Amino acid sequence: MDPDSVAKAFVEHYYSLFDSNRAALANLYQEGSMLTFEGQKIQGSQNIVAKLTNLPFQQCQHSITTVDCQPSGPAGGMLVFVSGNLQLAGEQHALKFSQMFHLMPTPQGSFYVFNDIFRLNYA
Repeated sequence: MDPDSVAKAFVEHYYSLFDSNRAALANLYQEGSMLTFEGQKIQGSQNIVAKLTNLPFQQCQHSITTVDCQPSGPAGGMLVFVSGNLQLAGEQHALKFSQMFHLMPTPQGSFYVFNDIFRLNYA
């Protein structure tokens, strides 16, 4: 499977889970994974999911504008950069965001999130 197809499939899967069942995102991270969320660094699958499930909103809908990817290093990793809009329930205006994922291959042939950086984009 080519990197663009992998990146697109990952992004669809990630945001579908985020919008419907954030706790299930735990399977995409490992203990060595790190999330930087608006400048706050969080390490480990359980800590990352605790952060994401305790955000101050329950319902949201991501709409993706762009997905860019590059192969990363000899181990078969991949950088995925996403931009889009985040619509929170009850809010009139969507928030713009950018997110970068560094995906690493698993022995089973799939990928997990090694690094994840999220930022809201304020105009």
